[in-house]
Amino acid sequence: MNYLFTSTNDMTVKTIAELIPVLQTAIGPVILISGLGLLLLTMTNRLGRTIDRSREMHKLYDDLTETTRSQVDREIVVLWKRAQYVRAAILLATTTCLGAATMIILLFLTSLFRIEVPLVIATVFILSMISLISSLVFFLLDVNLTLAALRIELEGHRRH
Repeated sequence: MNYLFTSTNDMTVKTIAELIPVLQTAIGPVILISGLGLLLLTMTNRLGRTIDRSREMHKLYDDLTETTRSQVDREIVVLWKRAQYVRAAILLATTTCLGAATMIILLFLTSLFRIEVPLVIATVFILSMISLISSLVFFLLDVNLTLAALRIELEGHRRH
């Protein structure tokens, strides 16, 4: 017997009442997608601020003294690294969202077409959670680099 793709007649959705358990099961991934939307909004805002700050510093670069240029160069390196971390976090959060959406589709397909693919659904869920954890790690790395950029900026203010 193939446990990955088994067919049972009692799993077929014939009425709305039979669809309700599938909808209830799909609520979790839907809530996850909603939360990820807010997380992605925060991350894209951080990316935008990092890009804006980099552009601002680049515009002023030619008018700076050699000492200040050195400080700005250090800060730009940190800003570039921050942008890379936030980009990775956004990519992984988006991958999580795609995994959750795929899981919802799989839940409905299992009911509509009488196929059982618990291993596939579990794998998609686990990969989505690994992606979410990785996204949050990159987000934390960005937050830590924000403090490094602030320290560089404050060092420049102490000199003046």
